[in-house]
Amino acid sequence: MKVKRALISVSDKTGIIPFVEQLTSLGIEVVSTGGTEQKIAQAGLPVTGISDITEFPEILNGRVKTLHPNVHGGLLAMRGNEQHEQELAEHNISPIDLVVVNLYPFQATISKTGTTFADAIENIDIGGPTMLRAAAKNHNDVTVVVDPKDYEKVIAELKDNGETSLETRRELAAKVFRHTAAYDSVIANYLTQETGEQFPESYTVTYSKKQDLRYGENPHQKAAFYEAPIRSENTLASAKQLHGKELSYNNIQDANAALQIVKEFTEPAVVAVKHMNPCGVGNGETIVNAYTNAYEADPVSIFGGIVAANREIDADTAAKMKKIFLEIVIAPAFSKEALDILTEKKNLRLLTIEMEGLSQDDKQLTSVSGGLLVQDIDRYTLEDADISIPTEREPSEEEWKALKLAWNVVKHVKSNAIVLTKDDRTVGVGAGQMNRVGAAKIAIEQAGDDSKGSVMGSDAFFPMNDTVEAAGKAGVTAIIQPGGSIRDEESIEKANEYGIAMVFTGVRHFKH
Repeated sequence: MKVKRALISVSDKTGIIPFVEQLTSLGIEVVSTGGTEQKIAQAGLPVTGISDITEFPEILNGRVKTLHPNVHGGLLAMRGNEQHEQELAEHNISPIDLVVVNLYPFQATISKTGTTFADAIENIDIGGPTMLRAAAKNHNDVTVVVDPKDYEKVIAELKDNGETSLETRRELAAKVFRHTAAYDSVIANYLTQETGEQFPESYTVTYSKKQDLRYGENPHQKAAFYEAPIRSENTLASAKQLHGKELSYNNIQDANAALQIVKEFTEPAVVAVKHMNPCGVGNGETIVNAYTNAYEADPVSIFGGIVAANREIDADTAAKMKKIFLEIVIAPAFSKEALDILTEKKNLRLLTIEMEGLSQDDKQLTSVSGGLLVQDIDRYTLEDADISIPTEREPSEEEWKALKLAWNVVKHVKSNAIVLTKDDRTVGVGAGQMNRVGAAKIAIEQAGDDSKGSVMGSDAFFPMNDTVEAAGKAGVTAIIQPGGSIRDEESIEKANEYGIAMVFTGVRHFKH
């Protein structure tokens, strides 16, 4: 079906004038609305106003202009359907063969600081989605374009054939329904948040593709990276890559894990991650001290790891980092000298992420076969905890410092999890074990002689006293754990036997 008439109404006017120029040169009549009509006319191009089609003025400050049978009849009429063509002729309605529409900028509006609820509501498009859906439904006969990136392809086909192919129309129609679904999802989530409802009867989310990935978790799996439409600048999806090759699926997973851990600290901190678990975490008065501590925590596992820092990387830190193979370094900034040093390593990815005023998403989403799990992000900190000390001895000031580090880290280790810390760094990490004493044995073995005088953090309570026994024999001096086991008293007695100070927080940090 030859394209003879186009309806154009766009908020994003990128490339619209060159596009209309091409349509006009092909003898296609252009109908338009509001600001789009004015822009086309100002360019000296022929355009028919929507009111000339509807024979009714735009009313209610433009809220009503295209919601009319003369528009939607022209969009929805099936070419070749005798009844439809008869009704079009009876009501003097002309078919519309090409629709070019993009929507009021709702997402951009609510992303602005100071946007009022009234502003948001006024940017909910009604006529636009209705035209898009009508045209997309009738894509057998109507070409519908929602993305300026598709202008060139449409023009090329019109020049070659005077019409677009059914394959192209179907692809564009599918894109329209993805677009309107995403648009409605953002609106639905905004209004749901305004009502304060946490877990509504249906849960709709939308993401935009940031990039295709070479492969997924393994080379035989295809993958892509999507980003939330509204997100903080201090999220991984908003990171700026300064150097290095493209991120992989596993890089992104590990980088996100490192970022979540480093968010826990206000003092200079560096986190090294391998396979979604921290292999070394260090604090320090400076970032180079913190990196040194993170490296010394496990100089074997950090090789090929992902490192996140919450301070600018300076030349001294960069020089130390350069000595080993790292996959990624994440920081709020890199000094010029640090960049000069690290960019000598061709494949090292360098990412910057805003670290000030860090905020996390409200919800964590986890896909399962046939469904989705949704939960609040675990933001519980030691400051929130109802601390109790059931043992005869209380932690010393130095032990408290180490216990806080252990608690911040163990929260991000796969359960069952045990973390040993000492002197501003982790010294042992036992992750993902089927029983807690097994995780403790791994952490103690990794710590070696450093287990003497260290402290232990556990993500959940001890079901029996065997973990405390192992800690006591290894020279651990203090333990932080949730408490709450029916056999807590046995663990308390065992701690007292070894002179261990034990802290109960009342809250567990399972991470599956």
